[in-house]
Amino acid sequence: MTFVQIIDCKTDKFDDMNRLLDTWAEQTKGKRTATHALVGRDRSNGEHYVEIIEFPSYEEAMRNSSLPETEQIFREMVAICDAPPTFTDLDVVRDEALNKETARRFYDEVAVGGRLDLIDELFAPDVIDHDMSKEEDTTVGSDVLRQDVTGWRNAFAFDFTIESMVAEGDEVTTLWTWRGTHRGDFMGIRPTGRDVTMTGTTVYRFQDGKIQETWWHYDIPRLLRELNAAPT
Repeated sequence: MTFVQIIDCKTDKFDDMNRLLDTWAEQTKGKRTATHALVGRDRSNGEHYVEIIEFPSYEEAMRNSSLPETEQIFREMVAICDAPPTFTDLDVVRDEALNKETARRFYDEVAVGGRLDLIDELFAPDVIDHDMSKEEDTTVGSDVLRQDVTGWRNAFAFDFTIESMVAEGDEVTTLWTWRGTHRGDFMGIRPTGRDVTMTGTTVYRFQDGKIQETWWHYDIPRLLRELNAAPT
């Protein structure tokens, strides 16, 4: 179970604390078990800071705490704080990355499920789409996206398997495998009935809760080879 530790402290020496955190990160390379660290400053009190550290489990957090470097940095942190830092230990019982869920809905509900009406819910109306398979590799607008999805659905019966999905900041990156059966015209190729496979990566940039920009990179040469439309 994912474990989160919240460290609450007050200090007017944040530059010193920042250097301590940098020192700890450098000294614990290859040894630390923390996977994510975030520091926030209280807007109503500029001397109040909260650090949130994520670990794969409570046991990994305890291993991290027992590192000599962690113990040394903690002693130095106490010295520059107005009072001893307080700790809150949390077992994560719910973790939702909302942008990831939106990206997944595109694959499941729009591309595979055919819910084209959801495009306006998930994408900005002026979404910018970068697609390596097109002659004009950058297009704009949800109507263009709707046409693209319709074209793929007319050409293939297909599904997506999401191999991995990573969210960072306002971007979500997906690694996927696409499997389809060729049942309609595609890039001038008449239906072959062949079962085909393609892998790819898509990056989604979000703005105001909707997908504002996309980058599609996928193995179109493999797809054409499997359709017997390109040299091996």
